[in-house]
This record gives sequence, structure tokens and C-alpha cells, in this order.
Amino acid sequence: MVVENLLEFNVNNSSQDSSVIDLQSTDFELFQLPAKAQIDLVVLSARWRELQSATHPDRFASMGQSAVRIAMQYSARINEAYQRLKVAQTRFAYLCEINGVPIQAESNTSMPLEFLNQQMIWREALEDSNSVQDLEVLQEEVTALKVKLESDCLNSIDFENDYKSASQIVRSMMFVNRFQGDIDKKIDRLEQD
Repeated sequence: MVVENLLEFNVNNSSQDSSVIDLQSTDFELFQLPAKAQIDLVVLSARWRELQSATHPDRFASMGQSAVRIAMQYSARINEAYQRLKVAQTRFAYLCEINGVPIQAESNTSMPLEFLNQQMIWREALEDSNSVQDLEVLQEEVTALKVKLESDCLNSIDFENDYKSASQIVRSMMFVNRFQGDIDKKIDRLEQD
């Protein structure tokens, strides 16, 4: 308990206000951000640096291994939250989850028919493409959809409070992000040949 109090003291003295790290808090509470889809990434990064500095295990080395382990737990929790919030797709999924609508990507694979048709067309185009230029055109099309999906999801969460629609959009974003990775891999293979 002494270490937790010292961690709280370090956090209090390193941040602008008197925040305390609660390992049970939401990621947004941890970083003192509103639970919104659109967040200020500069503020997120600055707060992450403050929290990491305040809880870095090296600061507690003189207190023994127990203190270092507790500091490592705090540090790991901070890093986990930061990684989740800094990426739009994972931030959106997290917002859906904390609002009672988990993504369930493994068990809920339902997608709109139009999106499924688009997936098939893209997969065929990827398989048939033998030039980097063709793949770059496909990449631009996929990127445009990704931007639209992010905008739609942000709107569903921040303005409509429609987490059910947002969860469907997140599942679509997951496909688009995976597919972009597949395009990148094929471009790399073609450029190496």
C-alpha cells in the first residue's frame, strides 16, 4: 500500500491537477479525456509521458522488488490504455465495449451485403493484380473507404450515441485494415521480384 500511495503522490506531483491512477478506471479516465471517439492525440501523448514518468519502475528501485513490481503493473496499465486509445479502430471498439456493445468480431461476422460484395471484388482484384501500379490504385480505393468508415463511426459514437451501428462499422474497419496489410504485402513481394 505504501507503493501505491507513493505512485499516487508521484502522479499528483507530475500532472497539472491532482489525478490519481486507479487501475480499475476506464482508459479515458486514466488519461483525463472525455469518453469520445474524437480525442486530442497531442494531449493523450503528453499525458502518457507524464504518467509513465511518474510510475516508471526505476523510480521505485530503492524501495525493493515489491515496489518495482507494483510500479510495473501501473506502467503496463498505462501503456495498454495508451495503445488502445491512440488508434481510431481500437478506441472506437473500446467505446462500444464500455457502452455495452462489444464488437464480438469472432462470433458476429454479419456484414451488409454491399460490403461483402465489395470484399469479394477487392479480393479478386488483389489476386489478379500483377503490377505495383494496379495495387496502388486499389490501395487508394481502400484508403478512401477507411477514411469514410472512421468518419461514420465517429459520428455514430459522438453525435448519435449509436454504439450498435458503431460496432458494425468497427467490424468493417477491421476488414479494411487487414486488407490494406494484404495489399502492402503483395506490393512488397512485387517490388522484391
